[in-house]
Amino acid sequence: MTKRPIVLFGEPVLTAPTTPITTFDRHTEALVRDLLDTVDAPGRAGVAATQIGVGLRAFSYSVEGDIGYVINPVVVERSEEIQDGNEGCLSVPGLWYPTKRSQYAVVNGVDLRNEPVTVKGSGLLARCLQHETDHLDGMLYLDRLDRDSRREAMGEVRRAEWFLRTQAPAPSTLPSAFGGLG
Repeated sequence: MTKRPIVLFGEPVLTAPTTPITTFDRHTEALVRDLLDTVDAPGRAGVAATQIGVGLRAFSYSVEGDIGYVINPVVVERSEEIQDGNEGCLSVPGLWYPTKRSQYAVVNGVDLRNEPVTVKGSGLLARCLQHETDHLDGMLYLDRLDRDSRREAMGEVRRAEWFLRTQAPAPSTLPSAFGGLG
């Protein structure tokens, strides 16, 4: 069982489109296992591969007892009916903003045997399917906010303790008061 650490906002892997998975081997099985183990924690609805630092197209979900994964997901259907609830993200901890999503969504992809998989959901599952697929397209939910909300959210990110820690230079790059000794 491997719960992987979550990559935080500011890491390039979160804004780069992912590579489709074409080889279905033990490495792919390990990735899916890690995604399922990582989503298996209270308060987590989904985890995209990018959120554990992997630029491949896969995500896991755990919504109201419905647990699974999709490899190479594509949102193929969205309802016109919109939900406008608060949305958060493990990669942007502590921030929740109203985010418009379709009330119903359908994702097609494949499983570990490269067999077709379809996941359909409404409400929170639909939000999760859209959110995680966005991650794999290099998009964060912050990118979907209206201009004023996004400006506010980015201000919160810049002031967040977790963000300030990720922006500090690594100790090896800091000048030493002892002329580099120590």
